[in-house]
Amino acid sequence: MSFNFGPGPGSCPHFSTPVLHAAEQWKSKMESPWREVAWTEDRRETLMESISSYKPVCEALSEARVLLLGPVGAGKSSFISSVQSVFTGRFTNRAMVGSSSASFTKKLLLFNIRGRSPEQPTALVLCDVMGLGDGETTGLTLHDTLAIIKGHAPEGHKFSPEQPVRSETVGYVKKPSLKDKVHCVVFVVDASKVSSYTKGLGTTFQQLREHISDLGVHQVALLTHVDQVCQETARDITQVYNSRIVQQTMTNAGALLGMSTSYIVPVKNYSSELDVDENTDILLLSAVDHILQYVDLHFQDCAATYPKLSL
Repeated sequence: MSFNFGPGPGSCPHFSTPVLHAAEQWKSKMESPWREVAWTEDRRETLMESISSYKPVCEALSEARVLLLGPVGAGKSSFISSVQSVFTGRFTNRAMVGSSSASFTKKLLLFNIRGRSPEQPTALVLCDVMGLGDGETTGLTLHDTLAIIKGHAPEGHKFSPEQPVRSETVGYVKKPSLKDKVHCVVFVVDASKVSSYTKGLGTTFQQLREHISDLGVHQVALLTHVDQVCQETARDITQVYNSRIVQQTMTNAGALLGMSTSYIVPVKNYSSELDVDENTDILLLSAVDHILQYVDLHFQDCAATYPKLSL
């Protein structure tokens, strides 16, 4: 089966993110935040404990599987490493991150996030995979994306548009159980590139969302690199929800994805830092908490569909 990711009816237009001169930056700051966050050590500790002790509401499962999808360079691998860094207390490049225009990640990689102790992993598994493109030959295909979500694609499988996942694929999971499937999909978009993403990529996002919704899997989104679109936020990450620029960029990202902004959360990944920062941690942990809420919604939906599953 072939899927056309090219521009077509319903393709999204280009979305422009306002770029303000330094003298105008102060005008972009709101008097009160458009989302409330407690930037305190107590909040950080509460989130860390909640995520460390998280267990799927479905008793039949020991872990929740979350798939990150996005174009090359959006920050998928960096998010995985950043979340792990929060718990280790220093920057840990757990998911290998590339710096070229081609996707560094080629295989399906599963990362079980370790909690406060390496011997006590959390129940959260983040799945990393090659970047999306705006055509069938430029990145992960729709066919293979759905194979991952349905639980057919084996861990470590190297993706290629010329060799789609089939029943003949080595390690192919013919009858996946709920534990093999993806329980939430997270789209990852770069705030600094929202205005330059192509119409074809917008079409890819919206086609994916339609098919994933048909599978009954909830979707949320991360807006990465928010510090690169707003100088005030770059200086002080706690200003992220006081920034009109970030708010407008999120609105544009929602239009690109065909998604309400209530599903989108901003993050700042660790990159060149050696040590972690309390407020950056809070933003990252809040994103994970947001994701897990929709994971549990999926399990609740599954229980309604399959009464034998216990919650």
